[in-house]
Amino acid sequence: MKQGTELGSQLLQTLWWRLGGCRRLSSRALQPLRELEPPSGSVRPFKDIPQSQGNPWTKILKIWSSNGFENLHLEMQKNFQELGPIYRDKIGPQNRVNLMMPQDVENVLKAEGPCPKRNLVAPWVVHRQSRNLKRGIFLLNGREWLDNRMKLNQEVLSIKSTTQFMPLVNSVCQDFVQHLSIRIKRNVRKSLTFNLCPYVFRFSMEAGTYVLYGERLGLLSNNPDPEGLKFIQAMDIVLTSTPLFLYTPIVLSQLIHSKLWKLHLEAWDIIFQYAEKCIQKIYQEMCLKDSSQYSGIMAELLARGDLSLDAIKANITELTAGSVETTTFPLVSTLFELSRNQDLQSALREESKEAGARFKESPQLLVKELPLLRATIKETLRLYPVASSLNRYLAKDTVLQNYNVPAGTLVHIFLYSMGRSPEVWARPEHYDPSRWLAPKIEASNFRLLFFGFGIRQCIGRRIAETEMLLFLHH
Repeated sequence: MKQGTELGSQLLQTLWWRLGGCRRLSSRALQPLRELEPPSGSVRPFKDIPQSQGNPWTKILKIWSSNGFENLHLEMQKNFQELGPIYRDKIGPQNRVNLMMPQDVENVLKAEGPCPKRNLVAPWVVHRQSRNLKRGIFLLNGREWLDNRMKLNQEVLSIKSTTQFMPLVNSVCQDFVQHLSIRIKRNVRKSLTFNLCPYVFRFSMEAGTYVLYGERLGLLSNNPDPEGLKFIQAMDIVLTSTPLFLYTPIVLSQLIHSKLWKLHLEAWDIIFQYAEKCIQKIYQEMCLKDSSQYSGIMAELLARGDLSLDAIKANITELTAGSVETTTFPLVSTLFELSRNQDLQSALREESKEAGARFKESPQLLVKELPLLRATIKETLRLYPVASSLNRYLAKDTVLQNYNVPAGTLVHIFLYSMGRSPEVWARPEHYDPSRWLAPKIEASNFRLLFFGFGIRQCIGRRIAETEMLLFLHH
């Protein structure tokens, strides 16, 4: 796709290249993994785990050059083909063990304990420290994380909260369809050829912020609000700059990418300022009137009062950043696959037309409808996971592929490789939503990790699922 000039296009071009990258490796990805014969006798020591070759700092340079992080999932897939289903790796200062088989994933996740520990996003942590700001659950481990998480679950992840914010998402979806319809009708041919990706990005931002803040950004109008544009530009900078800093010591990032580092911090400042403005506005409205009408997750958290203002602001801003790609990438990927499968597209359209006629006034009821569409979203997430991997620090010594992996080891679970493995899925290269409609799905829970697992699963899961379902339905 051509480089777009619209807001958010840089992120979405990255996502599109990831789609292309998936295709470039498809033939190799379907080869069986190199067999690792289980040794007879005792469990092998950690040092015997196969290790990828190459200087760890040279790997960093490769990531920096030509946006190498875009193809990192392809590099990991290549290593699995050559080294087997478990191997050690080092990128820069970071040591880790990489896995992709469900039985190993089960051993790791079932042993994670009440406070699962994962690798934190270092550049985001540094911003909070430099500005003396509180951190939310994306940037916490331990008991403080657990306390925040349990309080947030009730307003973000519960079925009740989903029912409450679904009408907000539905209204944004309707506006999106109307916006596109007007553009098409203005064209003499009553059709349109254009880059849809930036508009999907705008939809994700509009819907996510409406659910979280109770505020519309106005990104789907012909004359977007300047404050909304400023906010989305800041979010775009955060999302596109973060990958370059992930595997690099912060001091090195500040030296080599000093200009980008400064932009990254300033972008976070703008996002926090927006959250502060929303908090003040909601407070004023709560003081002036006693309204029972639902007006977003932030308002509900403020009304409950069991999290501090700083904690609410920290968690809401992190949820904003996490929700955009969680929705945008799967939607673009699904539209990509539907464009190549007209029969599936037609079947989905008929399903949505039939359901829409019955539930036009009650979108909440669609949660139990649209089985083919929900299966299509699952199939997209199998082939094109939002995050190519999950990570955990082992809570205790664990045996993986007959190797002893000590407590405290950072383990990466590669969802991209799992989703494309013939050892895990039948015909993994085939985009086939019907596999999810069978009476008995061909997968255990530890093959279905689109949003993680257990108490540390993606807290924005319900928001993302609702946005994807209603967007594609409309």
